[in-house]
Amino acid sequence: MVFMTESDFRDFYDVLVENLESYNGEYASFIDYGPKLFKLLTDFLGYEHLKGQLKLKISAAIAYYVVPMDIIPETVYGAYGYIDDIFITAYVIRILADVYGYDLLSEYWDGKDDLEEVVELCYERSKDVLRDKTSDVLDYVGLL
Repeated sequence: MVFMTESDFRDFYDVLVENLESYNGEYASFIDYGPKLFKLLTDFLGYEHLKGQLKLKISAAIAYYVVPMDIIPETVYGAYGYIDDIFITAYVIRILADVYGYDLLSEYWDGKDDLEEVVELCYERSKDVLRDKTSDVLDYVGLL
């Protein structure tokens, strides 16, 4: 069995940045946040008081990023394929915020913009794009 290490997550973060930094399409206003949201989840896994069920939700969202053929695969759709990944990430961060609050989560946020505003933007915009596929995404990772 192979386990991902912290450096593997950082390497994947670099891949995300590389894949998304040049995207200038219709959804750039929120797709650009994908790597930072991914990093927030990986970093928050280290929070010592994180509850077990929430670790599973975070792990599901992280795993969704690395699954090659998810609901909207990046290998087929390019940067547009990250919209479902961003949706599941924002979905899980909203759950974490309900439990721990955005103040604590902001301590793990590397972004310059307000975390709560970013999460709501990403959640609403990705949900608008995905429409009825949101339940498919949540079901895919076992969160529905």
